[in-house]
Amino acid sequence: MIRAVSFAAVSAIAVAAGAQGVDPTPPNAPNQTPAFAGQTRAPALPKSAVAIETVATGLAKPWGIEVMADGRMLVTEKAGALRLVGTDGKLSAPLAGVPAVDARGQGGLLDVAILPANRICLSYSEPRQPEGTNGTSVACGTLDVAANALKDVKVIWRMTPGWASRGHYGSRIVPARDGTLFVTTGERQLPEPRQLAQKLDAAMGKVIRINADGSAPKDNPFVGQKGALPEIWSYGHRNLQSAALDARGRLWTVEHGPKGGDELNRPQPGKNYGWPVITYGIDYNNQPIGEGITAKAGMEQPVYYWDPSFGPSGMAIYGARAFPAWRGDALIGGLVTKGLVRVKMDGDRVTGEERIPVGARVRDVTVGPDGFVYVVTDENDGRVLRIRPARG
Repeated sequence: MIRAVSFAAVSAIAVAAGAQGVDPTPPNAPNQTPAFAGQTRAPALPKSAVAIETVATGLAKPWGIEVMADGRMLVTEKAGALRLVGTDGKLSAPLAGVPAVDARGQGGLLDVAILPANRICLSYSEPRQPEGTNGTSVACGTLDVAANALKDVKVIWRMTPGWASRGHYGSRIVPARDGTLFVTTGERQLPEPRQLAQKLDAAMGKVIRINADGSAPKDNPFVGQKGALPEIWSYGHRNLQSAALDARGRLWTVEHGPKGGDELNRPQPGKNYGWPVITYGIDYNNQPIGEGITAKAGMEQPVYYWDPSFGPSGMAIYGARAFPAWRGDALIGGLVTKGLVRVKMDGDRVTGEERIPVGARVRDVTVGPDGFVYVVTDENDGRVLRIRPARG
């Protein structure tokens, strides 16, 4: 069942989005200064007139969404179910063949990616041994719609080492134009594994780049380096839950900071993005993180950062025609702000920001073949929403 909000409600949403603009909330770290002009709190963009329609309801904490070429959708649910959502909003039964997940804490069935020849890849928190240990993994199989199943499922990549933690798994899967896959990970949240974001022999807090069979591409930056995992693309990240390609095929990511320090980056091969040595914002206990520094030689600055955090999850870089003014913009899901964060880009710099509220935590964002934006919300009755231009 598809329900559209009224035009009056659409207008109210648009007005609210324009009025909010850049977050007026004071930063958690007011004494920190950006490294360059425009690195944070960009000007508010003009409000967008949008209609927000409910496409599907009844999902249990959906986490990832992809729209297929025929308009049907694949949606993951945190507890471990993968469902097909019809163009009429009807949910399939959970597909068979999905691997078992450790759904405690922040874990579960996470992202979904569609590859050629009906190949589907999933990221998830995989139970490991000894009991209680787990880690982010990627498994791929072939979608058989008639059988409502994934077939010939195989784990192609596992985060090492495993850890007894219930937090910060990442994880997004982004198919690149050259056939490789980018996989984002978290640094597992706890004080000890947090430090592994800086270590090249551990997959925590990394952007990973693998071939479709899980092997490391020969042109990865650390291939052949002793003591380094060959699948690492970039490192020094916290908890990467947003990732997408731009029109040039370049990867962009947004990662969670704690109280402030959410970062927009364009991860480049072999670069160190600083966590937990440098960061904006502060820790949840209101204390500085590490030495409390925001810059250090050999560590990259974010393209843009947010303080306070808006809770980034899911991301698309808009390249369709339905919203001409959005072309090239980053559309990021907001867990804290319960909406869509639109970031206007000029080259590799942010020039403006808009908040588009949807009334629930947005866990993932994608663009359909119709040019409309689709999001999943993970509160209460989990929904698929469609965002399209409002009709005047």
